[in-house]
Parts: sequence; C-alpha cells; structure tokens
Amino acid sequence: MKKEERLALLLETGVIAIMRAKSSEQLLAAADAIKAGGVNAIEVTMTTPGALEVIERAITRYSGDVLFGAGTVLDPESARAAILAGAQFIVAPSLNLKTIELCHRYAVPVIPGAYTPTEILTAWEAGADLVKVFPASVGGPEYIKALKAPFPQIRLMPVGGVDLDTTAAFIRAGADMVAVGSALLDQKLLDARDFATITERARRFREEVLRGRGAA
Repeated sequence: MKKEERLALLLETGVIAIMRAKSSEQLLAAADAIKAGGVNAIEVTMTTPGALEVIERAITRYSGDVLFGAGTVLDPESARAAILAGAQFIVAPSLNLKTIELCHRYAVPVIPGAYTPTEILTAWEAGADLVKVFPASVGGPEYIKALKAPFPQIRLMPVGGVDLDTTAAFIRAGADMVAVGSALLDQKLLDARDFATITERARRFREEVLRGRGAA
C-alpha cells in the first residue's frame, strides 16, 4: 500500500486506536476486537514490551486489512527501527524535524505532536501528514476550532481528552480524525479478556466520528 493510500485509509477511518499493554499477546488479541468494531488503524506505542515484534506479527496477520503504526516515537532512530519492522505510519508525542525528514525518506505517513500555533505550523511546513494536537484535553474542541480559523489547510488530530462524549465535538470543530487510548482500550479489559466490550467501544467511536461528520 502506497503512502497516499495509507493516509487516505487513516482519514476515512477517522480513529486511531492507541494500544498499550503488558504483553504482545494481549495486543494482538485486542487488535482482532478493534477491527471487528470497524476501526482499521492501530498505533502500538513504543513503550509496549516487544513493540516492534508486535508490529511485525500484526502486519503478517492482517495483510493490509488494518494499518499498524508505531507511537510514542521520540527520535528518527526509533522511527527507522519501527519502519524496518513494518510500521505503516509513525506517531510522535512531540515535534522532531529529523523524524519527519526520515519518514519522508521512506514514504511513511508521519504524525508529529504539537500544541501551540507556532509548533503546529512548523510541523506542517516540515511535511507532517497530520499534526497530533496534544494534549487536546487542554482547550478541548474549542481550541481545535480556534486553530482551524487561521490554519484551515492543516490536518489536525486531537489526542488526550478524546472519549465517546467528545469525539463528535472534536470532529465538528474541524479535527480531521482522532486518536483514542484508554477510553477505547484499557488494561482492565485486557486482563479480563473482555474483547466484546472493546469491539463495542470501537464501533461506537467510529459512529461518533461519522456523527461529527454529519454522516450518521
């Protein structure tokens, strides 16, 4: 799948599921549940034990049905390791221009983190495919709306403070998509192997994105 196709799938899905867990087995099982709920983009954080192995195994299992990316990528060295393991997109909590440059070199979508207008514009001018507005809990949907006034061309993805009650509001405010962590997938559900609840949450997040877009 080419970079443009990956980016189009991310934007169409509208939700990235952020996955953190104690083991790779838990993550792979949860991925099945998330996919069943209609969310086709999953971010495996680099803080997860064996994160690169998880990405490698997931890419083999899903064969393009689901996009697997690496998150919490702090530097270009980590980004390169993740890409070589098969990561199909890269997400960072902060802005590192060298990481953006490396992802362009390998034609992999990159979503750096930023918060202030200056950081967001700097990320976009450096070639970010989307900009992760983090933490979005500070400012909420109104902050996204305020950013979109001077920056209508910049694709924004709020992270932090995004849940089932706020997703549609973020999308209506101008967010192009959202990324969700514990509001979708938490350790308690994984430990209980409550995959039905994970599937239901994924389905509801997808519905909220569509509702925010006026399509549901």
